Amino acid sequence: MTALALLTEQTTLSKRDVVASNWWSSQFTSFTPQDVAMVLLFSLIASVIILMVYKRTYRGVLYNPSFGTTLILLTLVTGPVVMAIGSNVALSMGMVGALSIVRFRTAVKEPIDTAYMFWSITMGIIIGTKSYIIAMGVVLGISVIMLGLSLVRLRASENYLLVLHYDPSAEQEIDAELHRGVRAYRIRSKTITRSGAEMTVDLRLHQRTDIVSHMLDITGVHDATLVSCQSEASV
Repeated sequence: MTALALLTEQTTLSKRDVVASNWWSSQFTSFTPQDVAMVLLFSLIASVIILMVYKRTYRGVLYNPSFGTTLILLTLVTGPVVMAIGSNVALSMGMVGALSIVRFRTAVKEPIDTAYMFWSITMGIIIGTKSYIIAMGVVLGISVIMLGLSLVRLRASENYLLVLHYDPSAEQEIDAELHRGVRAYRIRSKTITRSGAEMTVDLRLHQRTDIVSHMLDITGVHDATLVSCQSEASV
């Protein structure tokens, strides 16, 4: 009786070992730990490049470091997810269903930020399919294009709002200075009161043009304020 119980116990243990071994080996039928490490490594490299390009081309008022971390995390998360899904149709459909119920409430202020997020996700998808060379070529190609567009934008003229407080008698000299020192302009508003006048001008000029100092040199101009703006209307 003891021998039979011992044999039964050994048989049970051997079955458990086989099941555990099969379960462990099944985890690496699609990819190996080396594949996971390669995907994470290339995802990190691609995301860091994207972050550097974003910081180099950023034209906002205040850079948000958490958004840069988000770009890196998007690529790092998307790569392993795509690698795990692979050609498993059932798993991919379940993933789509799970993502369809997620609602993101964070508002993206700039459309370009959305484009960078999509860029990070796209790189994660390409790297997740183990197309490392293609992914590096794509991220470097887009980086060169974005840096080139940034240089072109720096050389181009930009739109500004010029707010002036002045005496009405100085209006002719202000108009003459606008014609002489500004590429193009349009008066948005003009208010005249007993204490003076206020004018808001939508103008286009190069950043190195010191229009404020020229306005303050005019007799009768009390103050001048220049504000950068994104104007859809052409002037």
